[in-house]
This record gives sequence, C-alpha cells and structure tokens, in this order.
Amino acid sequence: MQGATVGHLSYVGDSLLGRDVNFGAGTTVANLRHDDADVRALVKGELVSTGRRKFGVVCGDGVKTGIQTSLNAGVKLGTDTRTGPAERVLRDRTEGADN
Repeated sequence: MQGATVGHLSYVGDSLLGRDVNFGAGTTVANLRHDDADVRALVKGELVSTGRRKFGVVCGDGVKTGIQTSLNAGVKLGTDTRTGPAERVLRDRTEGADN
C-alpha cells in the first residue's frame, strides 16, 4: 500500500503490506513451506489453510520491523505493531504489540 518501504537486503514475497509499513534492513519474510503443505494462518482462533503453498505475511498499517527481523509464513501483524532487532516472529501479533 501507499508509503510502504522495504529496506535493503530484505526479502518479502507473496505478502500484503498496509500503508506506511516500514521493514528494517535485512527483514526476511518466509513464504514457502518445504513440506509441500499449504501455509496455514490463524483465523478467529483456528489455524486454516490458505490454499497456497506460497504465502507470506499480512501487515496492518504502520507496522515497523527492526533490522534482521524474520517473519514466519502466514503471520499477521496488526496495525502499528513493532518488532525488535533480530527478532523471530512465529505467531500473529495484535495491534500495537511491542517487545
């Protein structure tokens, strides 16, 4: 979306980034399951298949990641969520969460 930026040395594939998202340098988005299964995402408290083997992340408006952040396939980051440097995010984060 408008104003989204991805820093150098980053990889972001098959993802949806909201307005004014800023990925720090070296942020990596996993978007592929190596076991050939579909990526699953949490919907209303239940893990459901996306129907896709390749599916990255969904980020709400204003998300910011620290440098070298790693985001797991299917993760959702809510509006204004922040991550710290070198953080591994394996599960969804809700609005305004920070570490």
